[in-house]
Amino acid sequence: MAPGSIFDEHHPPAAALIDQCVHCGFCLPTCPTYALWHEEMDSPRGRIYLMKLGAEGQAGMTDTYVAHFDHCLGCMACVTACPSGVQYDKLIEATRAQIERRHSRSLADRLFRQLLFTLFPHPGRLRALALALWLYQRSGVRRAAHTLRLVALLPQRLRAMESLLPELRIAGLRSQLPRCVPARAERRGRVGLLLGCVQRIFLPEVNAATARVLAAEGCEVIVPPEQGCCGALMVHAGLEEPALRAARRLIDVFERYDVDTVVTNAAGCGSNVKDYARLLRDDPQYAERAVTFSRKCRDVSELLAELEPRAERHPLALRAAYHDACHLQHAQHIRAEPRRLLRSIPQLEVLEVSDSALCCGSAGIFNLIEPEAARELGRRKVHNCLATGPDVILSGNPGCLLQIGAGLARAGRSVPVLHTIQALDASIRGVLPEGVGSGRPNPVAGGVPAVSSL
Repeated sequence: MAPGSIFDEHHPPAAALIDQCVHCGFCLPTCPTYALWHEEMDSPRGRIYLMKLGAEGQAGMTDTYVAHFDHCLGCMACVTACPSGVQYDKLIEATRAQIERRHSRSLADRLFRQLLFTLFPHPGRLRALALALWLYQRSGVRRAAHTLRLVALLPQRLRAMESLLPELRIAGLRSQLPRCVPARAERRGRVGLLLGCVQRIFLPEVNAATARVLAAEGCEVIVPPEQGCCGALMVHAGLEEPALRAARRLIDVFERYDVDTVVTNAAGCGSNVKDYARLLRDDPQYAERAVTFSRKCRDVSELLAELEPRAERHPLALRAAYHDACHLQHAQHIRAEPRRLLRSIPQLEVLEVSDSALCCGSAGIFNLIEPEAARELGRRKVHNCLATGPDVILSGNPGCLLQIGAGLARAGRSVPVLHTIQALDASIRGVLPEGVGSGRPNPVAGGVPAVSSL
């Protein structure tokens, strides 16, 4: 380390990676915060320059310095755009871990972040909170709070949390997938399903649809009930030790079930578990196990695209705008596979959204930490989605679904926002997707009976 460096010696942003950036500017049009503010230090190359200054002792870890890194969504669009192959993902992750160890945040910021990480990585706590929020919705208190503008009295970050709340159902909060969902007909593989934290509580229908589709395509689906958080949110926020603990626990759990593949259906979780080998590289007990685990991980669209379709697809005469989740298209490099699955559905028209490389503003906890910027990015994404004239909007990440749904609500539009796998599930079952005609039997498909509910 250079004399006066603001970084410690535990995995600082690597000088070799910093020096790969030639400051060409190809990243600028794809960077959400640069698109909003046109501020050089809120662009990828500007942040890399700040890393270099910090490593050389020419900058201090002040609030202003840290804010430029807090503004980064970590969407990785710059990684896709960079002609020099700069590994910005590794640089921003290392820098954020340094910040969390070496910078003292304000009391309000610390308390809010502590609130988030006391809740979100813990499904049991989230379920208890969700029950209270269901009562908040069902009792009419939420409607009254909005009518009387009481929500406007909340701090900005809490208002952002409230705006993202989806419509909750008591049946969904009580539901749990069985430990094993048998393959229909001949078994083609044994897969483990990663449930996610926020998704299993607030969007449980996505996991149910995933299990049904995998079973219909000949996969025995194993759902370890003791699985916890994968650590993605902690990695994204620079909380290295909690992320390492979560990774170790998850590896321990899935090793006990001897699955061929670990299936993810949340883009952020998927990119994180695929990176466990790097995350646990210093751990002699887990380094090799992490390599084995990561090699087994597949996004559900990725796995299904590799399998010859077995289940019959019934027509869905709908226009579907497909939104690329950032950690699917940029971090996992998965773009063609979801489109291939959707185009296997008869009569479903897949619509491309302009500025598809630009983030919707969700980005882990970004829409809670930086609500104003996230709201504007969400507004732009909703505008571009609506410009396609869709009957439904599809994506592959729960954060995107909640962010776009909240943006539609602010715009006074009621277009359903669903996971890609829910459209495929509806086609296989012969019903319209959730929220499109209330999930009634699809007349185009002839009212084919649904498979057993999970």
